[in-house]
Amino acid sequence: MARDVYAELGVRKVINAAGTYTMVGGSRMSDETLAAMAQAARSHVVIKELQEKVHARLAELTHNEAAYVTGGAAAGLHITGAAAIARKLGRPHWSLDREQIAKAEIIVHRAHRNPYDWSLQLLGAKIVEIGFPNMILPTREEDLQYAITENTAAIYYFFMPPGGWTARGALDLDTTFRIAARHGVPVIVDAAAQVPPVENLWTITERGASACVFSGGKDLRGPQASGLVVGKADFLKWVTETAFPTYGVGRMFKVGREEIVGLYAAVEQYLTMDHAERVAWAERRIALFRKEFEDNPVVRVQRVYPNEAGQPFPQMAVSFTGEGHVAEYVLRRLREGDPSIFTMAADERSVFVNPMTLRDEELDEIRNRIARIGEEIFVQGGRVGE
Repeated sequence: MARDVYAELGVRKVINAAGTYTMVGGSRMSDETLAAMAQAARSHVVIKELQEKVHARLAELTHNEAAYVTGGAAAGLHITGAAAIARKLGRPHWSLDREQIAKAEIIVHRAHRNPYDWSLQLLGAKIVEIGFPNMILPTREEDLQYAITENTAAIYYFFMPPGGWTARGALDLDTTFRIAARHGVPVIVDAAAQVPPVENLWTITERGASACVFSGGKDLRGPQASGLVVGKADFLKWVTETAFPTYGVGRMFKVGREEIVGLYAAVEQYLTMDHAERVAWAERRIALFRKEFEDNPVVRVQRVYPNEAGQPFPQMAVSFTGEGHVAEYVLRRLREGDPSIFTMAADERSVFVNPMTLRDEELDEIRNRIARIGEEIFVQGGRVGE
């Protein structure tokens, strides 16, 4: 019998109904990807040679001029930011002192500030904010033009299509690219969760991004601690000279041969996946859920599109009739069960069920558990969380 490390440690396995959230491990790797990583681990190679071969192949596969594998999307943002500063000053990043780095500026829309941009803050450069995270005074083209100075190293853009959780108020992506190009300023796009659609792997850079950063452990289904940077060859040359295994900041973000090979294998598979059939499968399962609960006095299922990350992939919002902290009660009951089911609240009375990370048998289990929780709420007269 195969060893079960989670059982040995007493760690509960969960059914992930939330999506590709890092807090529950993102996605599951395929057997093919796991086999490629195991094979890579069995031999020593010169890392720079492996990187050169894999990065060239990833660039070819994703229709980009260049590519780079990092130790996660956050590491990719830090490295591309450091590379932009080095490029601006015309020197290797490791040769710069703190005072030189502190003078460099990275422009960010206030509407795009988020907990992930610590990757940029830790560079030590000046973060220059423009606009407001609302539509009271939308960001104008002039706001970006005024913000660009002789010290501007890059513009950071958090890319999420309409329907996602990003605040309104930023310039659109193409306008940002146009102004940046006029001033010769590179644009670094954070698209960590923005596959699907698969075309984003190349269309964002075709539109003008100098570098676009994706998470390897989300829908690409690669190693959780991997990230993919794609972009222009002249900019990624600076990334290569800044990132691991180069000494300096890149050394802090080590990426092993296992992650390099694993992400390469995962991207190969992702590009040949039948994405249309995958969406059709999700739609069929959502339709079954809706039919199952159409006459239920407590439970109601609604199709949500796009999902909370703005991805063109359908998910469900399952709402419950009741009083009190209904969603909180449902989340607790799902997590307490065996197996434990992990998801997120959609609002005070609803929880999400995202088919993206689920299998048929897991969806069946979720459907049965939701029905039982609905019965509990009905028996309690709709009063929960008291």
